[in-house]
Amino acid sequence: SLHDALPISCLVMMFLSKVKMKYILGFVGIIVTAGAIFMLVSFAFSKDNRSTTWLYRIERFFSNDSEDKDDNFQVTQAQIAIASGGILGKSPGKSTQRNVLPQSYSDYIYAIIVEEGGLVGGILVLALYLILLHRVTRVMIRAPQSFGALLAMGLAFSIVMQALVNMGVAVGLLPVTGQPLPFVSRGGTSMLFTGIALGIIISVTKEIYKNDETKTYQALMNRILNKK
Repeated sequence: SLHDALPISCLVMMFLSKVKMKYILGFVGIIVTAGAIFMLVSFAFSKDNRSTTWLYRIERFFSNDSEDKDDNFQVTQAQIAIASGGILGKSPGKSTQRNVLPQSYSDYIYAIIVEEGGLVGGILVLALYLILLHRVTRVMIRAPQSFGALLAMGLAFSIVMQALVNMGVAVGLLPVTGQPLPFVSRGGTSMLFTGIALGIIISVTKEIYKNDETKTYQALMNRILNKK
C-alpha cells in the first residue's frame, strides 16, 4: 500500500524542497533507529509475527540452496509465467499460470500481464507508470515551491515506487513483499486510496495549469495596455 513507501517519499519531498542535507540525514537516522528498535522488540516478544516473516523472506531470497528456492512456490510459478510469455505473449485471457499461481490477481498480477502481453505488454505497463511520474515532475518544475506540487510529487512517487516494487518481486529482483500493483491488482482498500491519491494529483495539476494560464493572460493584457 501507499503508506509503505511513505519514508522514501518523505525523503524525496525534503530533497525537492531544498531542505538542508543535515536535516535529511537526521531524518534517515531517526527512521533507521526506529526501524531497528521495532525489529528488536518484535523478535524479543514474539517468535511468530510479521517481522519473522520478513526475515524469512529475505533469507530465502538470498539463499543459494536450490532446494530452498524451489520451496518458494509463488516465485517459481511467477517465473514460469514470465518465461512462457515471450515477446508478444499468449494474448489476453489465455494465461495458463493464473490457475496455478497464488495471488495471481493481486501480488503477482504483473507476471500474468507479461505472460499474456509478453515483453511488449510488460514494458507498456511500466511505461505508463513512468509517464505518470514524468507528468507530475513537469508540474513540479512549473511550481517548485508550491505545497500542491510537492504533495502531487510525493503521491505520484509513492504510486510509482509501489508499482516498481511489485514488478521487481514478480520478476525475481526483490524478495516477496505483498505489495499490490496500483490500479491493476484486485483489492478494495488499496484501489480506494490509490484512486484518492490520483484524484488529488489531478486536482493539483489542474489548479497549477489554470494559474499559469491566468498569469499568462494577465501578462499579455498588461503588455497590450502598456503599448496603448
